[in-house]
Amino acid sequence: MTKLIKATISISILFLLSFYIFQVNSLSKEIYLIENYEKQLNQLSEENEALEINFSKVNSLKNIVSYIETQNFERVNKIKYIRILETLVVLR
Repeated sequence: MTKLIKATISISILFLLSFYIFQVNSLSKEIYLIENYEKQLNQLSEENEALEINFSKVNSLKNIVSYIETQNFERVNKIKYIRILETLVVLR
């Protein structure tokens, strides 16, 4: 009977040890993935900031004015509005 108990205890210890090793391995893999994702997130955040700065430089008022000048637009001297008489009605 003692051999059966020893064998059961030995098998239980081996099972628990194997399960422990599996859990530690899984945990290590998850920690590595999280660190990798954090590095990617930081890299993308820095890239996003650089793109926002470039976007604001490209769309600055100075660039818009120079674009307008190169497209042969002209300044408006006097604005004339069209008056619409409300008393007239069109009938068919």
